[in-house]
Amino acid sequence: MLNKLKTNASKIALEYIKKNQNIIGIGSGTTIINFINMLGHIKKNIKGIVAASELSIKFLKKYNFNIYEINHINDINIYFDSADEINNNMQMIKGGGGALTNEKIIANFAKIFICIVDQSKIVNYLGAKHPLPIEIIPQAQAYITRIIQKLGAKVKYRSNFITEHGNIILDIYNLQILDPIKIEKYINNIPGVITVGLFAKRPADILLIGEKNLSVTIKYNNTFYNNYLYKYI
Repeated sequence: MLNKLKTNASKIALEYIKKNQNIIGIGSGTTIINFINMLGHIKKNIKGIVAASELSIKFLKKYNFNIYEINHINDINIYFDSADEINNNMQMIKGGGGALTNEKIIANFAKIFICIVDQSKIVNYLGAKHPLPIEIIPQAQAYITRIIQKLGAKVKYRSNFITEHGNIILDIYNLQILDPIKIEKYINNIPGVITVGLFAKRPADILLIGEKNLSVTIKYNNTFYNNYLYKYI
């Protein structure tokens, strides 16, 4: 059932891709793999893609998309990704798959960030259901663990797992994130942290929610709606 809800939302996401679209960004995860399969049907509209994970690239290559390195391009119009959790301000937790650093880079580079989810991902506050991942260098594991534990959270090392950049992940449990921007800034400033899987300072611009009644709810970030919607869409 959840796959059907994600598929419905992904179909709406396709409508934001104009003919002769230049470079678009693609995230990672099961929702995005499903979205990539849909993109294959409108390949002619897309010049090329910057992808956040090796798995996403693998699926994109099945359709012979042009794959670009982010260092080799000047502009990304739209970035499509999903979320592990997302709140009413369209701030989210991401990075369950370990591609959070790439996802953050592309999301911040893109003019428009479109997030595709089913309604189970909507929460009143971040950290309600899903752990918060932090990508760190291995040498800082013990030090960072002690600092995060002082916040009252439980820290679990994700064993036998390496990120896209060869680092490790700490998953943070029981952290009620009521001020996501403050927590994002605090954790990112800890020495040894590469990045935290909080997308708060850079939230989604457009949120597509697959609902249980098989409809799709479309939400716009207020700033984006007021200042940018008609410029880019």
